Amino acid sequence: IKMSFMLNNGAQETTCTELFKAAYENRYTWESNFPGYEGSCSWTDGTREMKGRFCLGIDLKATVKEIDDEKINKAISSQLWEVAIHRVKRSFEQTHGENTFTYGETSEIGSEIIVGGKNKGDKYRVKNDVVTMVYRHIHGNLIVIHTKDVTHTNNGYLSKSYTSQYLDPISKKDLKGKNFYKDDFKPLFKGGPWVLASRSIHQESLEGSILNKQIFSFSELKSLDSN
Repeated sequence: IKMSFMLNNGAQETTCTELFKAAYENRYTWESNFPGYEGSCSWTDGTREMKGRFCLGIDLKATVKEIDDEKINKAISSQLWEVAIHRVKRSFEQTHGENTFTYGETSEIGSEIIVGGKNKGDKYRVKNDVVTMVYRHIHGNLIVIHTKDVTHTNNGYLSKSYTSQYLDPISKKDLKGKNFYKDDFKPLFKGGPWVLASRSIHQESLEGSILNKQIFSFSELKSLDSN
């Protein structure tokens, strides 16, 4: 009986790993020959608006020009960098080779994947080859991301509508309210890499009222190798 349990458990674990791996590999990433790109950028909070130019190099470093407000300049370059860093292709083995995966419960947002091994304590949910929830311990914080809607590129998916929340890793209490994101992506050129066209972020207070809203827009986009 013990042997049969181990075999069944092992089979379940493999299936769980395969399910998570399929969703992981279904995320949209850029090819290694990503050329970098540039264009116009703007930021608004509904009251103020600032416009400038930006460049994202092949090294994924973002530079923003013509916007003198240091905080806004940094906010725009941070959004570009954050999107770019998630487009880097890393194999499942590179990222999760030291982890194990077992099933938790299943709900309307997907099958729960419980992580053991190196990243023990992390959790994910997967539905229709999409990672619908991320529950990860990063730099002493616990971050929880729920993906509501995605953009299908025919070469993997991009998160379109999602929330992120920082929790205290011990008490699991919300640290600073929930952020709501809406992202719009488009191909840089026909058949080219998909890049961010706009991102809106609004933050809710712990009581549920909207604290602030920011909209980042990127237009007149062109590849750096087309100059």
